[in-house]
Amino acid sequence: MPSSRSYRNWTIGLLAAPLLLVSALTPARSQPAHKTPAFRQIQLLPNSLTLTHGNDSRHALVIGIRADGARVDLTGKAAYASADGLVSVDKNGYLHPKRVGKGSVQIQVAGKRLDLPVTVQSLDIPRVSFVRDIMPILSTAGCNAGTCHGSAKGKNGFKLSLRGYDPAFDYRALIEAYNGRRLNRAQPEESLFLLKPTQGVPHAGGLRFDTDSPEYATLLGWIRQGAEYDAGVGRASSIEVLPKRPTLRLIGEGQRVLVIAHYPDGATRDVTRSAIYTSSVPDVATASHWGRVVAERRGETYLLCRYEGQFSTTPFTVLGDRTGYRWQPQVQNNFIDRLVDQKLQHIQANPSPLASDADFLRRVYLDLTGIPPTPAETRAFLADKAPTRVKRDQVIARLLASTDYVEHWTNKWADLLQCNRKYLGARGIFVFRNWIREQIAEGRPYDQFVRELLTATGDASANPAVYYSQVINTPNAATENVTQLFLGIRFACNKCHDHPFERWTRGQHYELAAYFGRLGLKRRPGGQVSAFDRAQGEVLYPVDGHVMVPKPPYTYKDMNDSGATRREQFANWLISADNPYFARSYVNRIWSYFTGRGIIDPVDDIRNTNPPTNAALLDGLTEDFIQSGFDSRHLMQVICQSRVYQASIATNRWNDDDTLNFSHARPRRLSAEELLDAIGRATGSPIKFAGLPAGTRAAQLPDPTVAKGGFLDLFGRPQRESPCECERSSAISLGQALSLINGSTVADAISATNGRLARLLKTQPSNDQVVEEIYLATLCRRPKAKEKQLALAHLAKAANQTEGAQDLMWALINSSSFLFNR
Repeated sequence: MPSSRSYRNWTIGLLAAPLLLVSALTPARSQPAHKTPAFRQIQLLPNSLTLTHGNDSRHALVIGIRADGARVDLTGKAAYASADGLVSVDKNGYLHPKRVGKGSVQIQVAGKRLDLPVTVQSLDIPRVSFVRDIMPILSTAGCNAGTCHGSAKGKNGFKLSLRGYDPAFDYRALIEAYNGRRLNRAQPEESLFLLKPTQGVPHAGGLRFDTDSPEYATLLGWIRQGAEYDAGVGRASSIEVLPKRPTLRLIGEGQRVLVIAHYPDGATRDVTRSAIYTSSVPDVATASHWGRVVAERRGETYLLCRYEGQFSTTPFTVLGDRTGYRWQPQVQNNFIDRLVDQKLQHIQANPSPLASDADFLRRVYLDLTGIPPTPAETRAFLADKAPTRVKRDQVIARLLASTDYVEHWTNKWADLLQCNRKYLGARGIFVFRNWIREQIAEGRPYDQFVRELLTATGDASANPAVYYSQVINTPNAATENVTQLFLGIRFACNKCHDHPFERWTRGQHYELAAYFGRLGLKRRPGGQVSAFDRAQGEVLYPVDGHVMVPKPPYTYKDMNDSGATRREQFANWLISADNPYFARSYVNRIWSYFTGRGIIDPVDDIRNTNPPTNAALLDGLTEDFIQSGFDSRHLMQVICQSRVYQASIATNRWNDDDTLNFSHARPRRLSAEELLDAIGRATGSPIKFAGLPAGTRAAQLPDPTVAKGGFLDLFGRPQRESPCECERSSAISLGQALSLINGSTVADAISATNGRLARLLKTQPSNDQVVEEIYLATLCRRPKAKEKQLALAHLAKAANQTEGAQDLMWALINSSSFLFNR
């Protein structure tokens, strides 16, 4: 192994640096004292209220707008008065009807007065509705949560549907289970349904509400009215949250939200007090009962509002102290830069400038081809006097047309399509991988590539796409694999019950699975397989055993499936430009490969409760990709040409805490294959794999059984048993560091008799030439002045030039600058 001496401590420090760089969080900053400025305008949300019946109660948000446009929640500071007796106003600002008619409520705040128009339509008291009144109470009190009676087996013999997704089931559980002992119609107050949550009798779930609470009064009223189930009453069809995109300027500042439920019959209801609130990043802002969000530190979070199976996400931006901020525009190469800059201006962050030519070249080589440039390629690019944008665009175009590009992206798709001999056999992995490679080399449009995978028939030897059917060889496996890979949606969650946080139902899982119920597979000795569409074959619903009719979970215009097989019908639906998830999920996935993070992240977990950090950017990329004819090379070219992609990793005062909005590049640890191939290229000694031709790249290995248990597995190579991106690990471990420092992989490559150093030293170069060549080979740049000074000093002290050169290359390969794409 090469000696280390003065470079060993250097290397260990550099290995630790990425952990700090990637994971450090900026602490909340103290705020200077601010004088409260005057408000130029007061706004009401909504600007009028209508109370429809005697139990209807509503409130409005009071927003103060300052001269600089800042919006401040003044709801808690407002004073209300109803001079005409139309309504009464309680201590929380809620209006309650007193007589039928029209009038107004006077609101005074911040030295201003304004009128809130109010209409009372009726004083009639409607019957208590199980669906619209009782079910929300069970949810708000946590009775149907997964930790309580909504768990798989319920609690203490009482089970409710998880988060209330099945009101009919819950009604039967209350009325019929254990001979209806939970309700006492003769003495409603003695019902266990009331005694348990109020601690009238021991309750493992503790006190959920008091006997003088509105919740208790509603439940008691329902029992007194006969505890009926209103089967014809629909649940909320959507919820609306106001304000739409609030911004909090100061730490500790709060903002109330208003939640309005909309019903199929046109009715609305203020459900702010009944909705359930969660902050996606509690460190940035906390969410409390009744929808008050309080800023904790600068950053961004999403407020998830949940009410009776409906969800809404509202972005909250906490600016913190931005005293002295001024927008500093950078060059905009295409629409990506424009859309990212719009978001950066909103959060008051400035983008970093372009990375150096050397850093850009290494980055784009690794991202497009999986290997770094050679010293000769780096020298040529640095010497090119063409304008920066011109020569960078030329490199991008050249790499997209290279065979190295094909090998790199073939490996990525072999991972996602689970090209593994466990599923395909020893022969199948080569045949299927070669087919994937042909599609990428030909530039097959993404939609047609996916269509072929899903509809392939015949013998796999003649049509290798058939092998994918062997991977997704059951209806349930097909449903879960295909939705996660090609739509970015995880349908596994709704296999056993309706999704607790999303729109997807259990029935939709099996309706989708029905498209694959007639897929037939015939296997023969030697790993041969063929696929065909049978005339029969149905998927049964596990609840009652009825046959599921194939049906997509959502529809769009111009769906035409006449004369198509079920798999063809599914493929037509899936790859359509009108499908709101297909292209969107793909561009999000590709974006993550080039920036280290999806606009929606994780990329294969797209849901309402995991919204994009920049919806306009995701929409723009999706539209451009569709307009290109689903051209993957075009998508990658557009991304690589953007200033956002080419930005430096160096941060400035205004973006050093940004991890979500692509204001600067983020270092990304090389993947296992990239790292092994980079070691081979840097040392000029490609790693040899038993049974494969010399010069075979790690990215060209047919499946994970090759070189199993070695360097590649240590550095997170996936086993290709899942379509999830999470199967590949980019974590940093002590074992990895020990392998790089003491292992034979690096040491043998550096000291190889036919390697780069051996060939270089035969030419009797000066120490200056040795240092420059090693830096260009490993870090793809020339050494900085201080680095060169240290390197030359080490070579001068070394026993001989060979030992000193090996030390230097070993240290640089072990540095974060080599291990990370930066």
